[in-house]
Order: sequence, then C-alpha cells, then structure tokens
Amino acid sequence: MGSKILNEVKTYTLNEITQIIGGILNQVEENIVIKRISPPKLADEETLALALSEEEIQNLAQSKAKAALVPFGVSLENISTIEVERPRLAMMKLLHLFYIPPDAPIGIHPTAVVHPEAQVGQNVSIGPNVVIGRGTIIGDHTKILANVYIGKKAQIGNNCLFHPGVNIGDFISIGNNVIINQGASVGGDGFSFVTETPNTIETAKQEGKVDGDFSQQKIYKIPSLGSVIIHDDVEIGANATIDRGTLENTIVGKGTKVDNLVMIAHNCKIGENCLVVSQVGIAGSTVIGDRVVLAGQVGIADHITIGSDSILMAQSGVSKNIPEKSIVMGSPAVPRKEFVRQLKAFKDISSLMKQVKELKQEIEALKQEK
Repeated sequence: MGSKILNEVKTYTLNEITQIIGGILNQVEENIVIKRISPPKLADEETLALALSEEEIQNLAQSKAKAALVPFGVSLENISTIEVERPRLAMMKLLHLFYIPPDAPIGIHPTAVVHPEAQVGQNVSIGPNVVIGRGTIIGDHTKILANVYIGKKAQIGNNCLFHPGVNIGDFISIGNNVIINQGASVGGDGFSFVTETPNTIETAKQEGKVDGDFSQQKIYKIPSLGSVIIHDDVEIGANATIDRGTLENTIVGKGTKVDNLVMIAHNCKIGENCLVVSQVGIAGSTVIGDRVVLAGQVGIADHITIGSDSILMAQSGVSKNIPEKSIVMGSPAVPRKEFVRQLKAFKDISSLMKQVKELKQEIEALKQEK
C-alpha cells in the first residue's frame, strides 16, 4: 500500500481508502491525497470530509474539501465521493486508519519498579514510574503507560493497553486486547459493611420506618476476598471503578465496553458485548445478561437481574428484575410504553384540574347570584 507517515501524518489515496473501508468511489479529480478527516466545514483540500447527515451533506457546498464520505445513494457534482451503506461503521474504520497510538517503546523504563518474581512477556512496553507486583504475569505485546500500578499475582493478557494512572489490584485477571483508560480502578475493595445490631436500613426494610436509638452503633468493614475477572476485548473508561467480590468474583464479559465514571460494585456479573454508558451505578451482586445497554446515569439496586438484549434508557432507576429484550425508562423504571402512558395521564390530569377549577369558579358565581 502506498500510504506513508511524514511527521506522524498518515497519507492515503482515495483508492486506498475505498479498498480499506469498502464502498463505491466516484472520482472527479485524480491524484487526491488525503492526510486527515473532519466535518465538511473544517475540511481543506487534503481532508476527507465526513458528510454523514443531511446537514453535513449541505455543508459540503461551503467546504474546501475535494473528497467526501457520504451515505449510499448520495450523488454530488464537483467533488469526489466514497458512498458507503453504513457511514458510522466506515467512520470507525477511518478513525482507526488515521489514529496515532501513544508513545510506548518496547522495554522497561529505568524508573519502573518490576518485582523480580514478576513475569514480563515479549515486546512489552512498561513506562515511567510503573509498579508491577510480586508474581504478576504480563502478556506479550502489552503496553503499560506511565504511573500505572499493578498489584501482586495479577494476570494481564496479550496486546493490552493501560493508559496513565490505571490501578490494578492484587490477584486480578485481565484477558487479551483489553484497554483501560486513564485513572480507572480495577480490584478495589467492595463497599460492604455490617453493624452488630440492625441498622436504620434494616429497620426500615423490616418495619417500614426508622424507629429506635442508633447513636452507639458502630460500622464494621467486610473485607473483599474475591477477585475481578475482565474477559477479552473489554474497554474500561477513564475513572471507572470495578470492585472485587466479597467471596465470589466480579466479572465483566467478553467485548463489553464500560464508559467513563462508571461504578461496578462487588460480586456483579456483567455479560458479553454490553454497553455501559457514563455515570452508571451498579450495586452489588447484580447480574446483567449479554448485549444489554445501560444508558447514562442508570442506577441499579443490589441483587437485581437484567435480561439479555435489554435497553435501560438514561436515568432509569431499577429496583426490580428486568426480563430479557425489555426497554425501560423512568424512576422507578417501567416499560417504555407504560412510561409514555404515565406521562399522558399526567398531562390529562393537568387538563382535568384546569376544568375542575373553571367549574368551581362557575359554581361560586352561581351561588353569589342567588
């Protein structure tokens, strides 16, 4: 392939890009060199403009770009196009094509601390100030960037990438091709405590109210003896936290993607190819099936089961089990159709209250006439 890198700028011809991402090339001008991708308004003559929506297609009229990526069936004059059936999938391939990976030279940086009993695979990069504990195994081609901490007897697979500031606890197991972003914590102690006598939460559950003297009550920590198992092809976002189990292991299934600022508590079992969006909070011992989508700020109570292929819409508050292939929303979460009916009912009640108020005024007026 004729692509090359000059000062970390990758260059491609339109033919090369079309072969990589698929699609139909309609070339108006020969010898176009592409060095970057961007929306049409920001594009210049060396940019492939991404016109994935009607608005962006219209913006091509004011763009300096000589070439554009467009949905299948879009025909344009005076500009070369690559037509694709799934524009977002093509965009993903383009982003990988132009992606410049972080600097991660093979070898162990002089400031890193690697325990003598640790095992480091082939072609591994260990960056500045990294700490790797006793008995830990690092797989081949894995990149561990600056200031990462990995505890003792952890197992890290092949071809992983840990960004700066990641913390991995003792005895944690991480599969192949796992990406963990800045500041994430995997394997911290679970939030698990007990009191000698029933506390306010237990009392409220049993009696429906908080009644008694709790002033002398002391809270005791329950240690976490379980581990965390992260399967292959998982990505964990920045500042996400995944706690180890109390006695069992916390598990994240193959291919699942966890966004920034997500909290996964002790003993949780998350299935394969799930999407867990930013600020989701999953309480302890929750079981989530495969291909589940948890949208932003979803909150799930402890010991809940979520069926496979379900979608929990943003800010859903889940306190009951959810069957498979459900779409729920609201707090407490209910099926989407029921939630819409509730909104309509509230609207109808507002209209009804207005009518009642008007009738009341009419009745008062009639009383005064008498």
